[in-house]
Amino acid sequence: MATSKRLALLGFLVLLLVGGLMWLGCQKYDGVSKKADNVHGLKDCQDCDKKKENDVSMENFAEDVQYVNSDEGIDITVAYTDVSGDVRTHRINSRDLSSSWVWENPGTTEKTKVRDWSPQQIMSKSKNDIRPFVDQIQQTNSITPLKLKRQQLKQRRREKRAAELINMSEETELEIQATAIKHSKEFNSPTRRKYTIWRIEYQNPNSDSILKLMKDQIIMAKVYASIAHSMKKLDLYDSLVKHIRESQHSIEDASTDTDLQQGALEYAKTMGRALSIAKDVLYECDLVDQKLRVMIQSTEKSINTIKKQSTFLIQHAAKTFPRPLHCFPLHLTTDYYLHGHHSKQLSSDNSKLSDASLFHYAIFSDNVLATSVVVNSTVVHAKEPQKHVFHIVTDRLNFAAMRMWFIKHPHLPATLEVQNIDEFKWLNSSYCAVLRQLESARIKEYYFKANHPSSLSTENENLKYRNPKYLSMLNHLRFYMPEVYPKLDKILFLDDDIVVQKDLTPIWSIDMKGMVNGAVETCKESFHRFDTYLNFSNPKISNNFDPQACGWAFGMNLFDLKEWKRRNITGIYHYWQNLNEDRKLWKLGSLPPGLITFYNLTYPLDRRWHVLGLGYDPAVNSIEIENAAVIHYNGNYKPWLDLAVVKYKPYWSKFVNFDDPYVQFCSIPH
Repeated sequence: MATSKRLALLGFLVLLLVGGLMWLGCQKYDGVSKKADNVHGLKDCQDCDKKKENDVSMENFAEDVQYVNSDEGIDITVAYTDVSGDVRTHRINSRDLSSSWVWENPGTTEKTKVRDWSPQQIMSKSKNDIRPFVDQIQQTNSITPLKLKRQQLKQRRREKRAAELINMSEETELEIQATAIKHSKEFNSPTRRKYTIWRIEYQNPNSDSILKLMKDQIIMAKVYASIAHSMKKLDLYDSLVKHIRESQHSIEDASTDTDLQQGALEYAKTMGRALSIAKDVLYECDLVDQKLRVMIQSTEKSINTIKKQSTFLIQHAAKTFPRPLHCFPLHLTTDYYLHGHHSKQLSSDNSKLSDASLFHYAIFSDNVLATSVVVNSTVVHAKEPQKHVFHIVTDRLNFAAMRMWFIKHPHLPATLEVQNIDEFKWLNSSYCAVLRQLESARIKEYYFKANHPSSLSTENENLKYRNPKYLSMLNHLRFYMPEVYPKLDKILFLDDDIVVQKDLTPIWSIDMKGMVNGAVETCKESFHRFDTYLNFSNPKISNNFDPQACGWAFGMNLFDLKEWKRRNITGIYHYWQNLNEDRKLWKLGSLPPGLITFYNLTYPLDRRWHVLGLGYDPAVNSIEIENAAVIHYNGNYKPWLDLAVVKYKPYWSKFVNFDDPYVQFCSIPH
């Protein structure tokens, strides 16, 4: 064991000595070369330089050995392998070594005792013993005389420049700074960009220039292939078809040049040569123009068909109720009747329901989960929730589920009531024009025809206006506010696809200047104006309304019911609804008749009260969303559907009670 340790230490000492010599040799090269230059001048021969380097190495070696033999000694870290095979380290000082320890020359088998050598003896042995070390240093560093000379010249230039900067006067320094600032101001980046790699095309990692080129080539190849086939030039036709397939295979689903398959550029070059040959043989301007026109018309037809199919599928997906949301009201309804909750009251103080001094909300919905989010988000942000009263109206199918949810979650101290629209006996077809129209077979056929894909090829009307959801009277109940709430003076209407983010109490203090409807306008430049929703080719519309009048949005509307009654708003609605029985004034929905009914009777609210577009626009300004009192998921991408814009879903889902057993039982996803 001691012998193994001694051999390991001896080997490490040899390596340490070689490393030290290499480092010292590198440090001494520059100074010694300068000394030789001063005495003898620079010499170009390679043998002379080698001789100088060898002399320096021997001199350094002698100095190092003297240092090892000095009284201070050097610290040595020894690495060795123990019996188990693990690598161990041990630190000792050269003074602790006995005279039996020797430096072993890796180039010979001769061993020399460390403490027995004098500098003179070392110098006398230099020719035989030091030469292998010098050769090893030369092989390791591989510094040629030419490189050494260059290093010396660079060092001299650095020293000269440093001396100039140190001795520079303050006036000269200020002048240099002023010149640098002037040059930076005169720097023309657009011009400079043309000559550097920092050009725009190099900065864009999603370049698609090759991809566009290949797509253009495919189009032209199809044109020439069609012409070649009609002219019976089958060899050229086969060649073009082959190149088209190769290019299409290389492109596949690529959206940028980096997505192209390997060798795409070669395919583009080959296609270019094939097109050049085809052009020489087949090119006739009129014929090529005709073929391109045919291709454009065919493409446009395909695009229109795909658009209609896409619209149909989106509408179908928007109308489809996900399984968890279907399970949710069913489970609530079962427990409502099973446990006898139909006899329970939601509010302990029914006098609040007609107290005009409180803040009243109207929510008309058949979606229990969506309604719960509206109520929850409003109560959470209310500073005085005991003053807020919620009037919820739903249909007969969801009445039990809606009541069951709010019996379990009463949101105290706020007040709630749930009503069934089928119990409004005054709401019948003899009084309500739209109900009479909705019950007609012709209207039902028109609505439900949109459910069949065959209608896509026979109808050109926009499918969003032919959604059967408009058959629900809940969508038109907003035009009968005074009849539903006869004892109230003001009420805030909320859609079930909104989320409240601030206290809404201040909205009741807004002076609407005698207007009936307070709403946020939606017109931006030429969008969402009256001509977007109404048929101004009909004189009944063009003679009574301004096509450039600004539209507004349902979703959060403050209604002054006193002014409503005084101006007979419901009567105006009935008048225009009767005129539109044949759907010649507007298509469908509640917004067009709303624009007509409240024309010149709408007070524009600040946009921060109501931010729209989260149900169809993925680019709504995030700052506007954060600052909004109410955000609205108007559109097909509702937050409870898989279609929803992902980044908007958290604003809605944070007000869903995911700890509720009904929500957990139906596995409603976060």
